[in-house]
Amino acid sequence: MSDAAIDPTAPSDFIRDIVAEDVRSGKHARIHTRFPPEPNGYLHIGHTKAVCLNFGIAREFGGICNVRMDDTNPAREEVEFVDAIMADVRWLIAGWADKNLNLKEDATPFYASDYFPQIYQFAQELVRKGKAYVCDMTAEETDEFRRLGKEGPFRNRAVEENLDLLARMKAGEFPDGARTLRAKIDMQAPNIWLRDPVLYRIRHAAHHHTGDEWCIYPLYDFAHGLSDYLEGITHSLCTLEFEVHRPLYDWILEALDLPRPLPHQYEFARLNLTYTVMSKRKLKQLVDEGLVSGWDDPRLPTISGMRRRGVTASVLRDFAYRIGITKYPSLTEVDALEYAMRNEFNQIALRRLAVLHPLKVVITNYAEGKTEELEATNNPENPAAGTRKIPFSRELFIERADFMETPVPKYFRLKPGGEVRLKYAYIIKCDEVVKDAAGEITELRCTADFESKTGGATSNRKIKGTIHWVSAPHAVDVEVRLYDRLFTVPEPDADGDFKSFINPHSLEVVTAKCEPSLGEADPALRYQFERMAYFALDPDSRPEKLVFNRTITLRDTWAKEAKK
Repeated sequence: MSDAAIDPTAPSDFIRDIVAEDVRSGKHARIHTRFPPEPNGYLHIGHTKAVCLNFGIAREFGGICNVRMDDTNPAREEVEFVDAIMADVRWLIAGWADKNLNLKEDATPFYASDYFPQIYQFAQELVRKGKAYVCDMTAEETDEFRRLGKEGPFRNRAVEENLDLLARMKAGEFPDGARTLRAKIDMQAPNIWLRDPVLYRIRHAAHHHTGDEWCIYPLYDFAHGLSDYLEGITHSLCTLEFEVHRPLYDWILEALDLPRPLPHQYEFARLNLTYTVMSKRKLKQLVDEGLVSGWDDPRLPTISGMRRRGVTASVLRDFAYRIGITKYPSLTEVDALEYAMRNEFNQIALRRLAVLHPLKVVITNYAEGKTEELEATNNPENPAAGTRKIPFSRELFIERADFMETPVPKYFRLKPGGEVRLKYAYIIKCDEVVKDAAGEITELRCTADFESKTGGATSNRKIKGTIHWVSAPHAVDVEVRLYDRLFTVPEPDADGDFKSFINPHSLEVVTAKCEPSLGEADPALRYQFERMAYFALDPDSRPEKLVFNRTITLRDTWAKEAKK
């Protein structure tokens, strides 16, 4: 019995229906999928959907999933990207589908370049069958002839001549672009991808995996299906733009008369997300031009960037796993991802007190030098998380935005002559506002109602406002990076220069005052700075200088802006 039969939480879609029927009919002895990224950049959240689909199906139907580098273009691919991709995949599936991960015997990923010798032999076989030929036309001429449906002058070269020229291409006799190997299909085909597509091109470039062994490289369309076949893939899952390529995928496998069964390609709509760009080219542009700090910048939709920001693998999996697999392109609101974050973090994040923009408060009727410890809840959603002690003293810090000298209507935080409750502590009243020579507020002098603490005579006194605070003598200084959406519009690459829509306020760096327990923060945990947002420890942190990244605010502030 497959896992799908005993897992009622597994999603349902047209691809899973196909796989389930193949399992029921016994078409395949074992389900075998693959995730084949090109190592020319870092994975982004769009790839998360493909990872979760391929590994999810392997997990649900008792199969395995290969990670295979689609490394047929040496000019754009690097070992750095291979390493980053594997780190992201391992992190994303850890504890969920890692037992379904299939790697080579040395625990490294598969590579399309692993099969270059076999793929070259397949190319020779197509030539022998009269189904491929060497063409001397330029790339521009080739594109023009295909567009016109016109046969080129080299289409009917003799088999022996084609084999000789192909061998000389492989031997490095010709410069880049001088010749290509093309499939001989149908120059009048309605599907332009069947109009004698290029299978091999000459490229004198070192390859990150094979070095200088090759100077001709197969194109993706040629290597893709053959790599699937050589690995025993049963269900080759691609995004929708490859639907028009499927007839070529099938033609190559059929033309070679390969033993059955053959893999089959299925297509699904890719993930498109608002307020970001998914193009690797555009992401690389942001990195190369220094508009972000690197591929792991927490504002990017890269998996490494989102991990650094504090998004958990479980959030990304849940989002991608449940987003739905369809044949219809659509634009997913980033709100759905942010909701998944808030939903999980509300359950798991430890509550802590931190003041991002501090304003000093002096409790004038509290004894100088006195300190008491108050009980604070770690997570009200999870009683098992317990409580902690937080210090309280005469001098405190509150959030500057929690005081208004000239309050607007319905302002329920601290104001001159007004009262507010300090969370876990007392009700205080603002008696005096202290300013410097420039008229800037430097300090508030307040008095506390000591009977208003829990258990006191006035603990049930109704006060509309409750604010957070930190004891000044005990406060820990930390750097806080307040990340926000990188772009100001939902579709930044829909019209014009996408860089013109970069949000100038996508990052603000402040020095915050935090309760002392945050001095021992754990990078594996998530924290809610009460009334503010959810945060995670950044890898830049050192014992002498902790750095926290804002992962997501407590509420969607963009929805309010959109209504204005």
